[in-house]
Amino acid sequence: MNTSFELLDFIVFSIYAAVILFFGLWVSRSKKGETKNAEDYFLASKSLPWWAIGASLIAANISAEQFIGMSGSGFAIGLAIASYEWMAALTLIIVGKFFLPIFIKKEIYTIPEFVEKRFSSQLKTILAIFWIGLYVFVNITSVLYLGGLALKTILGVELIYGIIGLALFAAAYSLYGGLSAVAWTDIIQVVVLIFGGFITSYLALDTVSSGNGMIAGLKQLYAVVPEKFDMILDKSNPEYMSLPGIGVLVGGMWVANLYYWGFNQYIIQRTLAAKSLKEAQTGILFAAALKMILPLIIVIPGIAAYVIVNDPSLLTSLGESGLNNIPTMNSADKAYPWLMQFLPTGLKGVAVAALAAAIVSSLASMLNSTATIFTMDIYKPFFNTKISDSSVVSVGRISAGVALLAGVVIAPLLGGIDQAFIFIQEYTGIVSPGILAVFIMGLFWKKTSNKGAIYGALSSIPIAMYFKIGPKGWFTDTLIADVAPTLPFIDQMGLTFVSTALIIFIVSLSDNINKQDLKGITLNKGIFETSSTFNIGSFALMILLAGIYSFFW
Repeated sequence: MNTSFELLDFIVFSIYAAVILFFGLWVSRSKKGETKNAEDYFLASKSLPWWAIGASLIAANISAEQFIGMSGSGFAIGLAIASYEWMAALTLIIVGKFFLPIFIKKEIYTIPEFVEKRFSSQLKTILAIFWIGLYVFVNITSVLYLGGLALKTILGVELIYGIIGLALFAAAYSLYGGLSAVAWTDIIQVVVLIFGGFITSYLALDTVSSGNGMIAGLKQLYAVVPEKFDMILDKSNPEYMSLPGIGVLVGGMWVANLYYWGFNQYIIQRTLAAKSLKEAQTGILFAAALKMILPLIIVIPGIAAYVIVNDPSLLTSLGESGLNNIPTMNSADKAYPWLMQFLPTGLKGVAVAALAAAIVSSLASMLNSTATIFTMDIYKPFFNTKISDSSVVSVGRISAGVALLAGVVIAPLLGGIDQAFIFIQEYTGIVSPGILAVFIMGLFWKKTSNKGAIYGALSSIPIAMYFKIGPKGWFTDTLIADVAPTLPFIDQMGLTFVSTALIIFIVSLSDNINKQDLKGITLNKGIFETSSTFNIGSFALMILLAGIYSFFW
């Protein structure tokens, strides 16, 4: 087995990089005599078809956070972590049917813009600042860190050089081309990341079965570590605090998924750029279908790595290099890159290209959405209300560049995080329940007031921290970081959402006890009607999900 890149691997990877850069710049070129305007740069001229939307949604979503972090959780926890993927498929259907019709009808560029139309400029600004901070200090930095970590493990590249390289790659086409470059290159990125991911999965499962193929490897995994295939964990499981039993299906995971897929700018921006509502909904259905197969390429390899490192005969079969950088329960995030180093020459270049595709596509999406929110929701209304369309694009490019630079500086400071996927979910979960409560109440209850939304948004973080550290944490001199949580963080999110929604309800009712809010949304008859294609596809996915959870319960 090879432990470093050979010439053929470099050629394969270079071809991938060249294709992405050329295609990204080509599709985003301006026609002669024309300059890009805000709709061109931030919403791809509202021209995306369903298949581009679906592919771009998955490319924006799947990153090092999944390939490295979720595979690490597969190593430590097992298939139960795949609930984040499979529950997301059901969430996408809900978003497509009940959220998208309202967003597209409002003709918005950003989620904060919707907040302004439904509530107020004050709340819009609060949330815009929050999202920029979240994207820069959590999303962009974690993607860069995990990507750099993967390149260090696989290629021996210094962490900081890997981070800088990924940043420059993403910047090369996304800063100039905007959402057009990001969305259209995502079609290629998805093909590469799924194909490359399957190669790594096949290798891992073939190794587990001692050369008898992928299906035999899956059967062997299930026979050797059946506990890794429990989808619903009981309280005796050491990872129960990460995935608390039935709460995964009926509790706080809905908060995480609805927030992420319904109100996350760098995700929902693709659907806002659709040719029509029908195209957006079909694209979301396509993304939900792709979600169903993703655990095969991002969770199963982690379980396979766990079996290999605990079987001396399998480990020996990988050669002397297999004894280097062996992942343990304290370094679970090394599982996926550790497996990739054993790919044969040529295929290793494909697999690393797949990982780079996942990282760069997500990074480009985050940069574009950060620029969109900063430019449209902060710079334009507060600093230059009369700014021209061409200048808006320039400000967008500059703000994306600044966000990327900040991410490069901060990313190396994230060292030492294990199971990064769980870490990111947990700390995003402190703020997401309150934001989700504001949106759900604002969308579907006409009496929801601006005052109620602000009170709810501001109170949600103290409520989340209370559930996180427990009553005892407030009355000791122990640092918050050292206080053991008393509830699984998924349950914390569920309780925070309910508590915040109750505050919004009480305050709004006191404002509008005998009337509807002036900005309340009128849901006209037929607004939630969907095509037969969407309905049949959604029904098929729900049957498949029911079968999976019934079998692996």
